Amino acid sequence: MLDRLDMQILDALQRDATLSMAQLGAQVGLSSTPCWKRVKRLEDEGYIERRVAVVNRAKVGLPVTVFVSIRAGQHDEKWLTRFAAVVSTLPEVQEFHRMSGDVDYLLKVAASSIEGYDRFYKKLISLVDLAGVSSAFSMEQIKSSTALPLV
Repeated sequence: MLDRLDMQILDALQRDATLSMAQLGAQVGLSSTPCWKRVKRLEDEGYIERRVAVVNRAKVGLPVTVFVSIRAGQHDEKWLTRFAAVVSTLPEVQEFHRMSGDVDYLLKVAASSIEGYDRFYKKLISLVDLAGVSSAFSMEQIKSSTALPLV
């Protein structure tokens, strides 16, 4: 069970994972050692999955975001296992969701350009049998956050 201090630690780390234990402890009102022990427990229990750097997509040549809606031609476990394995190996896929409603799966894809996305699309349809694919290009990213609303 998480208490108020755990939630504050998680909130601070999801905004800046580079904080030292002294800095983090100062933010939540703990000394370094008790703070480190809590962070270690949060990692061991899976509350903190990993610590990463958020890279500016445009600066590294991947300014295009495409939301790809997929309708599956099959709905058996064997097909899903293969489809999930294939999609999980494609580095352009930033997110992969199984959906309710008319669309079976939704992918968030990073691409260098429309042509770059077209190369990804051709690779995807060559690797797995799909009933339908629809692509929507993001015109402008208005908000992006990795932080969950914890406190």
